[in-house]
Amino acid sequence: MWPLALAAVLAALPAGTVPEPPPPEAAIFADLSAEELRAVRAFLLGRPELALAPGRGEPLAKNSLFLVELLPPKKRLALRYLDQGGPAPRRQARAVVFFGAQAEPNVTEFAVGPLPRPSAYRPLRHKGRRAVPFAARPVTALEYELLQRKLAEATAPLYRLLRDTTGFWHHNCSERCLTFADVAPRGQAPGERRTWFMLQRFVEGHFLHPVGLEVLIEHSAVDPRRWAVQRLWYHGHYYASAEELARRYERGELPAARLPPPAAPLFSSYVPRGRFTTGTATDVHGAKVCEPQGRRYRLRGNRLEYGGWSLAFRVRSSAGLQLFDVRFNGERVAYELSVQEAAAFYGGHSPAGMQTKFLDAGWGMGSVTYELARGIDCPEAATFVDVHHLYDADGPVRFARALCVFELPTGVPLRRHFDSDFRGAYQFYAALEGQALVLRTTSTVYNYDYIWDVLLYPNGVLEAKVHATGYIHATFYTPQGRRYGSRVHAHVLGNLHTHLVHYKVDLDVAGTGNSFETLELQLENISNPWRPGERVVQPRLQRQPRRSERQAAFPLGQALPRYLLFSNPRQRNRWGHRRSYRIQPSSHAGRVLPRGWKEERGIAWGRYHLAVTRHHENEATSSSIYAQNDPWEPVVDFESFVRDNESIEDQDLVAWVTVGFLHIPHAEDVPNTATPGNAVGFFLRPFNFFDEDPSVASRGAVIVRPLAAAAARVHIQRWTPASAGPCVSPGPFTYNGTYWQE
Repeated sequence: MWPLALAAVLAALPAGTVPEPPPPEAAIFADLSAEELRAVRAFLLGRPELALAPGRGEPLAKNSLFLVELLPPKKRLALRYLDQGGPAPRRQARAVVFFGAQAEPNVTEFAVGPLPRPSAYRPLRHKGRRAVPFAARPVTALEYELLQRKLAEATAPLYRLLRDTTGFWHHNCSERCLTFADVAPRGQAPGERRTWFMLQRFVEGHFLHPVGLEVLIEHSAVDPRRWAVQRLWYHGHYYASAEELARRYERGELPAARLPPPAAPLFSSYVPRGRFTTGTATDVHGAKVCEPQGRRYRLRGNRLEYGGWSLAFRVRSSAGLQLFDVRFNGERVAYELSVQEAAAFYGGHSPAGMQTKFLDAGWGMGSVTYELARGIDCPEAATFVDVHHLYDADGPVRFARALCVFELPTGVPLRRHFDSDFRGAYQFYAALEGQALVLRTTSTVYNYDYIWDVLLYPNGVLEAKVHATGYIHATFYTPQGRRYGSRVHAHVLGNLHTHLVHYKVDLDVAGTGNSFETLELQLENISNPWRPGERVVQPRLQRQPRRSERQAAFPLGQALPRYLLFSNPRQRNRWGHRRSYRIQPSSHAGRVLPRGWKEERGIAWGRYHLAVTRHHENEATSSSIYAQNDPWEPVVDFESFVRDNESIEDQDLVAWVTVGFLHIPHAEDVPNTATPGNAVGFFLRPFNFFDEDPSVASRGAVIVRPLAAAAARVHIQRWTPASAGPCVSPGPFTYNGTYWQE
């Protein structure tokens, strides 16, 4: 019987496809099925000592289940099962409970199992046994509903001001309404829960329609009647209360800017407008991806196979895409590769600009995996997979087509050579088609959209990449705001910010006993061996073993060694080199705050381009869903991973990779930030891991040799049959290769 956890994956296969049973080695990493999520929830709600109530609906002061997701097995147990034929690890869930009905509210995490019929639970502890403060919890839909009421109440005295200056309002609104965006962290110190709300016109693309009013609400109490408005910001000035602001407006003492009515088509919409001055028509379809002879990958449940690659995948609600047991030609390259956190730290003149330091795991980054559009987000030929989340909900929620898999022509050969005879012809031409398999999902965290990709290449190279798109976080334009970004519309400032993304890569290169070294060039000045008295300057290799965690932590702002090598010291390839894999970042990340400054502690992982640590079960993640609302005393202290400075020679190693970029918004970010130029990530590349390029096993190569008798006649070698079907070349493959002067 197939595991319940894979039902959603199998249901997502194309109509008419007979699903293959998932292999059990992948099932231990599969996300919880809807049935398992319901079973965990029913079990916990049935425990009288927990006194759980439904999450939706008042009051706020109650005990409620916030999150349920898979609790991955311990690596030791998983490897004993995968590699040694041991028993399968018991399947368990991670459950996050908000205990708000207690005298001292808190957040507690539990391990619940065994699945599919749970019968026991136990508390989970973070490293250092640090308790989770109640103020650090993510904001729920119920809390937002109560905040919306408070904001409507707070802006009631401002009805005339808002109506006259914007044509929209928030109090007693049925049309021409204002909405809001809130920013975080919610305060300046641990235990605080004070949020700035920026009011916007509720039109399509409301993120680009701030009206110049921002409101600070204190909402730390579990009783909403104790919440209070503490400050307001309006067009560059601060006010103690809405009543004060209203009085000054009535007296004509405000520098109030009257916003023109929104014009159609809205500048914030996707509605086409304007014309290209030259070029061809865009009202016909462009190039498409197709599979003229069927799929070359295999999807069995949550197990993906392609060429020499195999891996298990899941999309965890807390942080997103996570791969396990990543192998090439049967050998494990990485035990885990996963997204950990995405940060965006801003600057601005208004509070909503200067206070914004987003840590997206705290906004449910992994749970906002909305549907992917066939033919746009993924090619028409892609396979789509559904995902279930139980995140701030009273049951599992199905996100249809939240993940896709497709093979992508890269548009550039994987390798090629034209071997000229330098007389107008050639000895041979040879090339290998460039293709990769793409595993893709997205996270839409309010205004921003992240497109998460993992690409598998036939030469043993893996690429992890994220594209940033969506709407910029924009504030109301003031002349002083020019120091913090660009004016992108009449009353809109695009605020500068730095994106940082963090990945965990648990490498097992030819086994779990790995060492780490860097390889660079060093110029040497030596005597010329064939001309005495002269000298030669040339590069030579400079190897530097990194023997401890501190030696393997590379700060942002300093040059990163260009070769970062993880190897098995006991295994060598045919040519005597250590079998290694290389991490090659593609990034221009920079520091966001001075080291140790308040909120910077919450992104201690962002101090390093790369940090290499020993694997520990209590160092499973570099961030948490609580970091956003308590970055000052984070539950997960990443610096402690490095601080103990353990030996990393011949150990089970984890690489923590930070990538990112500075984004200074500009006019071309309207209506949306485009993906070209806004992608960062890293490659895992074999470095003497094989004896030769393993893509020689691919049958996609072509070799052309001229026949001596006539240059126009050639001998073509191909190992794939001629493709028949749609989206193929209109004729058979041909090649000439001669060249001449005219």
